[in-house]
Parts: sequence; C-alpha cells; structure tokens
Amino acid sequence: MRVIVRTVSELCITVGTLIVLFVVHLLFWTGVRADAAMGDQIDRLHAQWSRGSDRARAAAAPARYAPGRPFAIMYIPRLGATWHKPVLEGTGAGTLKKGLGHYAGTARLGRRGNFAVAGHRRTYGDPFEDFPQLRPGDAVVLTDGSTWFTYRIDKGPHRTVPTDVGVIDPVPRDSGYRRPGRYLTLTTCDPEWGHSHRLIVWAHLDSTRPVEAGEPGALRR
Repeated sequence: MRVIVRTVSELCITVGTLIVLFVVHLLFWTGVRADAAMGDQIDRLHAQWSRGSDRARAAAAPARYAPGRPFAIMYIPRLGATWHKPVLEGTGAGTLKKGLGHYAGTARLGRRGNFAVAGHRRTYGDPFEDFPQLRPGDAVVLTDGSTWFTYRIDKGPHRTVPTDVGVIDPVPRDSGYRRPGRYLTLTTCDPEWGHSHRLIVWAHLDSTRPVEAGEPGALRR
C-alpha cells in the first residue's frame, strides 16, 4: 500500500510539474518569441521604407501582398500609446505568431471593399488581449510606408461564431453598412482563453495622409 501511495504521489508531482511548465510556456515563452518576431517584422518594414525605391514601389501599390510577408503597421490608440503591430498577408498559424494577419481575398489597405484582419486574443504576444475595450469612434491607424490610413470604428465588439464568414464580406453582414465602401474588419477569439466564438469590430476609412506630412492627429493625442 505504501508503495502504491508513493507511486501515485510521485505521478501527481510529475504531472503537476508538467502542467506548470506548459502554462509557463503558453503564457510567457510564446509571448517572448512573438514579441521578438513582431519587432523583427516592424524593423524589416522600416528598413524597406527608408529606401526611396521601396517607398516608390509602396506608393505604386503591388498587385497583391506576398503570403506570410509584412506590408503594414497598425496602431490602435485605445489599446495604449505604445501599441503597434505588423500586419502580414494570410491568417495561417505560423503567420499569426509573427503579428496580425490579413484575410487573403479581402480588400487591400485603403481600397474599396473590406480590409479584414485577424489577431490572437491571448498567447503569442496577446495582440488583441484588450479587444473588448474597443468602442465606436475609436481610431485604427495603419501605414504602408507611403500613406497613413485612419479608420473609425462604427460598431462592435460584436460576438458571433467562427463559421459566420459573412462578417468579412465586402459589405460585412451585421455591420450596419448598406452599400459598398472602404471598410475595415478586425476579428479575434472569444472567450479570452477559448475559440468557440469570435469578436468583431467594423470601421470605415475616415481619412488618408501622406507619410511625409507627419503622423495623423489620432496618433498625436
């Protein structure tokens, strides 16, 4: 009996240790790696944009974004003065470990249609941890190195299920929009540590500004 009790106790300790290590990995190490990866993506973009030829190409707007590659930086003042994340093409697991992901097939940045972007709520840097704090009227600012694009949130956070793909349609379902326009959709998981549902916010393009003219007012407040 003593041997059985001792064996069970040792197994419980081992399992408990493994659980603690897994939680540390999930909460801490993935965040460290994701922050480093996002910083690297942003550094690459700034390096590209600092070269005149690359800026000219950005202004010319390529036919399509390269899968898995960064093409813009997003700022959301509501989420903090230092909050800024790279936006990459695609929403695969590997891509979302390095930043936010643009839904392939949705509109390009600033163009007519629906520019839709996904991000993790928790783990991998927790980019959208405070997503529920977003409110109508909040600014979402992006730059592609040649232009600042300021979107204004009109509705959300709206809760739906993962199969509700109509939320990223050109005129997104349940958004309140009734005609084509230049829209932005942001999506993340809900609940905070689950993925049974999605949280959505929708915004419209409010203004554009050349990078040479300086940061838009939404970033200077």
